[in-house]
Amino acid sequence: MAAADKSARAAGGATAGPAGGKVSARVPGRPPRPVVVSLMLSMALVALDSTIVSTAVPQIVGDLGGFSAFSWVFSGYLLAVTVTLPVYGKLNDTLGRKPVLLFGTSLFLVGSVLCASAWNMAALIAFRIVQGLGGGALQSTVQTLAADLYPLKDRPRIQARMTTVWASSALLGPALGGLLAAYAGWRWTFLVNVPLAGLALWLTARHLVEPVRSPGRRGPVDWAGALGVFACGGLLLFALVQGGVAWPWLSAPSLSLLGASAVLAAVVVRVERRAEEPILPGWVWRRRTIAAVNLALGALGLLMVAPMVFMPTYAQTVLGLGPVGAGLVMSLMTLSWPVSAAFCQHVYRRIGFRDTAALGVSMAAVILFSFTLLPHPARPWQPALVMLLLGAALGLFQLPLIVGVQSTVGWAERGTTTASVLFCRTVGQSVGAALLGAVANTTVAARLADAPLPGLPSRLEDVSRALAEPGALSPAATEHLRAAVAAAVDHIFLGATAAAVAALLILLLVAPRRFPVLPEQQ
Repeated sequence: MAAADKSARAAGGATAGPAGGKVSARVPGRPPRPVVVSLMLSMALVALDSTIVSTAVPQIVGDLGGFSAFSWVFSGYLLAVTVTLPVYGKLNDTLGRKPVLLFGTSLFLVGSVLCASAWNMAALIAFRIVQGLGGGALQSTVQTLAADLYPLKDRPRIQARMTTVWASSALLGPALGGLLAAYAGWRWTFLVNVPLAGLALWLTARHLVEPVRSPGRRGPVDWAGALGVFACGGLLLFALVQGGVAWPWLSAPSLSLLGASAVLAAVVVRVERRAEEPILPGWVWRRRTIAAVNLALGALGLLMVAPMVFMPTYAQTVLGLGPVGAGLVMSLMTLSWPVSAAFCQHVYRRIGFRDTAALGVSMAAVILFSFTLLPHPARPWQPALVMLLLGAALGLFQLPLIVGVQSTVGWAERGTTTASVLFCRTVGQSVGAALLGAVANTTVAARLADAPLPGLPSRLEDVSRALAEPGALSPAATEHLRAAVAAAVDHIFLGATAAAVAALLILLLVAPRRFPVLPEQQ
């Protein structure tokens, strides 16, 4: 039987999938250029979406009102993307990548048109959730297809390209959003997605060809598990997003939401154990490699909150840079990340996936800690250098784990595996935003309470406004506030350092030294 399997692989034949069906075991070659373009467009859609809308906030609020609820334009989208990742991952393995990608692109396109036609803030938030339901399919399926279409030796190249597209779109988004909002109207920040999504949809439908699978591969879709995952994840993320903002962490709403999500999690585990084809199969956590990568990238999501969320605040509030200067400081990380990712293959081919990732996250821990040693006030080139080095370290950390874990599973399990990795990373970001945000608020509040100076703002919400208005405070009070914000960001980077150390320990203690790469992937 083993010899027959080897012969079938060598001949490009089919092997049995885990559910009894047959999937093509053909080693992937170089995919057609239109398919690659469609993947790049799909990645650009997801990356461009949030950043392009952020600069249109004044125009949207001025037209629709509802400033107090505007944060849910972003939170609702993120919530929908996150909780649907496991569902789309399983559907990728059950129904195939192409139908899921076509559905997700179509839903994203429809959501964009609906957002452009929103008549009030409630409608815009609802339509952003529709967009997020499509975005979850795009994010999960594009990463899975990258592993399907490229052999192991070429995957760093396509992953580096997608990282470059993500970084370029994130940098281009604010400028493009500002131009569209100023000269064409804020609705065009959503309508600009229509031609991109339409082209990606056409290229995918016309040029993407998947391996032939027998009907026996398709098991029943676990809709009960999908609904449970959606409800449980939704409640948990809603509690993390609103906790410490809309209500205190130890208040009745927070405790009720967290308790309800824990009860739903227990229900989901029970449902999934009985399901024939569970949305969240137990093997995702029983296999050491996948479990270790999930936990390590969850820690990555947490530590990424420090440079991505709080570095712009530090650059503008403490260093006194404008929005453009703050953006340039942060952009250095997005420039070095894809370069490091493109070259990391030369490292992991020598020392392996785990040790390469461990090297990258060790460097990241040192770099994150070095930020706390910067003088006050720092010169702009100093945090800029930290961001440049951090991007290089994280490129060396993330890509070997994604490429490595995708290479340990076959076609019929790759969608679920990829989605679990992305889901853990996104949940890590949500948890990190809640935890590190609480650290920042606590530090600034303590500095304000102990301040010997009169005239300082009494509420945390007024700190940024006071520093942004020249002459609002005395020079001594201004310097005290800047020092308070600098101390808060230092504590946040210490928390990020702890997350990097936790990721390193997970890799060393849980992950196998050599990933069990499948023979057809080598």
